[in-house]
Amino acid sequence: MDSQRIARIFGALFLLTFVTSIAALALFQSVLDDPAGYIAGGGKDNQIYLGAFLEFLLIVTNVGTAVVLHPIVRRENELLAIAYVAARVMECVFIAAGIIFVLGVVTLRHDSPDASDLAVSLAALKDWTFLFGPGLVVPFGNGLILGYLMYRSGLVPRRAAWLGLIGGSLIIVSGTAVMFTGNDPSDTLRSLQGIATIPEFLWELFLGIYCMVWGFRRDAPILQADARGGRAAATPA
Repeated sequence: MDSQRIARIFGALFLLTFVTSIAALALFQSVLDDPAGYIAGGGKDNQIYLGAFLEFLLIVTNVGTAVVLHPIVRRENELLAIAYVAARVMECVFIAAGIIFVLGVVTLRHDSPDASDLAVSLAALKDWTFLFGPGLVVPFGNGLILGYLMYRSGLVPRRAAWLGLIGGSLIIVSGTAVMFTGNDPSDTLRSLQGIATIPEFLWELFLGIYCMVWGFRRDAPILQADARGGRAAATPA
């Protein structure tokens, strides 16, 4: 497949991860904010089912970003290219576990509406999966690994790749600090964690838009073999 087509598919999938993850989180809030109240009240089951479906699509698009990019970035560093695929898969493991925990709360509303303590525990487990998936695995994968690959390969502007390298490091530090509070940070630490996510958020948003609209930089060294191959094919024998 042409490298520019791969770039645009990669960019589109990356943007879809934004849409599905943000929408799913918003739909899950009624469970996560008050799980005991959710199972005791009327509930909005269809809203939660939609959120679960969107997170399933998030899994598909997450893995898709790594799979479509792998043939290109493996030319730069095959080990890190595989590591990026592995990071995306591990992130999806935590996402899938979180889906099950949220759906478990919905099941309790139907089968055991008095089990408020269990509903709270399931919601807490969902929070832990979010901390370890988006909070720790993602900054390693999208921040450090992908940022380094994009910086070294020159597939996107190198100065932008620094957002991923810096942002990934900041989220890892803040996520680790939150973990040692028992995932119950102070307001100050929570605010610092939110600030720490800004560079990573901008990096991922930039990457998705840049690749979908402009594709990879055509002067990137790892694409020169493609360019030479294209010229050779166009030259008559």
